[in-house]
Amino acid sequence: MDALIAPLLSLTNETLASAIVIVAASILLYNLTRNLENRVARTSGAVLACVVIVYVGDVFVSLNPTFATYQATLRLQWFGIAFMPAALFHLSDALLATTGLPSRGRRRRVIRILYVISIMFVLLAAFTNALIAPVRVTPELLDRELVVSLRAGPLFPVYIAYFVIVTAFAFYNVQRARQRCLTRSTRRRMGYLQIALLTPAFGIFPFSVLLGAGQEFSLNGLALVNLTNLIVIFMLVFLAYPLSFFGSRVPDRVVKTELLRFFLRGPATGLLALITIIFLTPTTRILGLPGDEFLPFAVVAVVLLWQWFVALSLSWFERKLVYTNGDYDHFEKLQDMSERLLTRHDLVQFLDANLAASCDYLRVNTAFVSAFNEDLLELVSAVGPARPDNSLLKNSTSELINLFASENSTDSESHKHINLKVWHGYWIAPLYGMRAVNQTDQVTLTAAPLVGVMGIQARAAEIDLDDDERMMLERFARRSAQTLDDMRLQGEIFAALEGLLPQITITRKTAEAIEYKPPRTAAHGTRSPDMADTEQFKEQVRAALRHYWGGSGLSSSRLLELQIVRDLLDENEGNPTRALRSVLKTAIERQRPGGERKMFSPEWTLYNILQLRFIERAKVRDVAQQLALSEPTLYRRQDEAINAVADTLMSMEAEAEQREA
Repeated sequence: MDALIAPLLSLTNETLASAIVIVAASILLYNLTRNLENRVARTSGAVLACVVIVYVGDVFVSLNPTFATYQATLRLQWFGIAFMPAALFHLSDALLATTGLPSRGRRRRVIRILYVISIMFVLLAAFTNALIAPVRVTPELLDRELVVSLRAGPLFPVYIAYFVIVTAFAFYNVQRARQRCLTRSTRRRMGYLQIALLTPAFGIFPFSVLLGAGQEFSLNGLALVNLTNLIVIFMLVFLAYPLSFFGSRVPDRVVKTELLRFFLRGPATGLLALITIIFLTPTTRILGLPGDEFLPFAVVAVVLLWQWFVALSLSWFERKLVYTNGDYDHFEKLQDMSERLLTRHDLVQFLDANLAASCDYLRVNTAFVSAFNEDLLELVSAVGPARPDNSLLKNSTSELINLFASENSTDSESHKHINLKVWHGYWIAPLYGMRAVNQTDQVTLTAAPLVGVMGIQARAAEIDLDDDERMMLERFARRSAQTLDDMRLQGEIFAALEGLLPQITITRKTAEAIEYKPPRTAAHGTRSPDMADTEQFKEQVRAALRHYWGGSGLSSSRLLELQIVRDLLDENEGNPTRALRSVLKTAIERQRPGGERKMFSPEWTLYNILQLRFIERAKVRDVAQQLALSEPTLYRRQDEAINAVADTLMSMEAEAEQREA
């Protein structure tokens, strides 16, 4: 019986060791790609790297290498084993610093000394037998010719003392960090870390060195190793949860959702593929097919079925694990809006298809749709070779409005049947929107404003449509009007979001400042809230410039709280919005080079972009033509110009604060 159970336990051990490598490496990459600038993420990466090194070695030696390679692998595993205590202490120091107790020099010096000691242990393990000594053994229960076991050297007790003392201090530092947490959630997460922090250390500690030679390959030894590996896997997942919140700018809900999706679609997929490979490889025949030929199909099938299962069950997992407080309904509405909103390009594509269908049905070559933009008609979509020029439409706006002025009444019956007009070789149909706002700001369907016109190439001097053609043209025109309505509505939504989103200042990162006790010595001369986060400040400047002549980005901006804005209130009749506009104008003028303005000079590019795009409200295409730039280059230089204005505002605010002080 033992001879049957031992190979199964050995195979399970190989599977669990590989699983630990997958989970630890995945968490390492996940943290580093999301929060590389965060110290906790970087130092936790060192801990996870130690785990990966040790278990990669375990997986490698299970492939039956030669004795020399086997021995070298066991020695190289000490890169992870020796550095683990130092990495744990480093992580505990980063956690303590996050809570407002940065090192005053002592902990930094201790960390450096610990890493030097770790290097010494690595050298001893790699080149001498003073720490460990490999011994060749032949296990009775395993069908393997070569197995190498480690024996303790004379300096191994020194490593045990080093490991226990440093790990205990790391645990103590995390306890201090936990005591500095002010909220229940942060205390809970720090408690998770305190428990999970010990698992990587004791999971890779070479307990087999303390046993007799080859005892780790006995039935009890294999069972204990499997149990330990299983605990390590769960604790690594447990460790990833609290670590994901450090340095993150997004809300807790987003952190949890991203972590859940990452584990289901990343490590879980890899683990299922690995289990399929390991347990099907020894099989000779499956369903009448050779095992090695059936294996690729089995792996692909498992991966596809798992991804299908994740797609079906993800929303259920999110409701049960993330939205436990009933917020899922709010999130579902936001998600539904995200799925229903179309980009302008999507809507223009729909107009193109609608116009192409109208041309096919009416047997003409050209059709177009134009919409009102700042009281002037502008070409939105056109098909065919004989499309009208945009300047012609703008210059003929008044003429086209007068053509349909008699129809624009409050009686909705007048718009049930289309009334075509002849204009410059086109048959023009008015497009009436179904969204209008009366004096009480209530949406009504009784007043139908003219939102644009639809034109088709005139196939005769007089309109000669039969009843069927007129009915189809009415349908095409109605679709175009609905599309223009949606385009205007979504433009309003995007404009509101563009102005309001930068004003949301509480993020996951700023919340950390109030979740822990303040440091021993408070910082003097704290800056205003808007200046605390440079990227956030620049987003607020961007929104204010885009809404320079009116909009939530200016009227609801957090920039209104700046001292330089308050200083100009008297000059602007106490109007904060006008004061902010004046401050922005001053910041823009400071980007102006000396001398006469030039459109094509590189020195004038940033100023010209600011002046044309935000002060004169010119379109991107027109500005690109005036400055002889491609549109991608214009957008890139526009970002540079906005950043320059933000830097100028920060300098102006610093000067104002110095004057106040």
